[in-house]
Amino acid sequence: MISARNQFTGKVESIQEGTVNSIVTLKTDKGETITATISLASVKDLDLAPGKTATAVIKATEVMIGVGEMQLSARNQLAGEIVKVENGTVNAIVTLKTDGGMMITSTISMLAVKELDLEPGVKAKAIIKATSVMIAV
Repeated sequence: MISARNQFTGKVESIQEGTVNSIVTLKTDKGETITATISLASVKDLDLAPGKTATAVIKATEVMIGVGEMQLSARNQLAGEIVKVENGTVNAIVTLKTDGGMMITSTISMLAVKELDLEPGVKAKAIIKATSVMIAV
């Protein structure tokens, strides 16, 4: 078990190896694509290869929520709809259901929730940098 709220199982679709890091693309069981940047050593230690089952693990604090048109360098931009907002004193837990049916949880500030007018039914995107995605087997 692990405390990270976002865990998506699927198959490794591709691995692009660099000198030190690799870009691993995972196709989830829901058909969404998630990209992770992990060390070449981790690719070898995990014996990753196309077709192997793996899990993308993402802490909720690493998931940003955006609305409207955005041009960003973040590789993972998953469109969907806000389904739940749990307000706290300082932060909120925001749950987005992607167009593919995955549920992604984000921990963001209450100020951001108010500024973006986040509430159930709002179309939004979950934004996750590839360097924030861990891969488990």
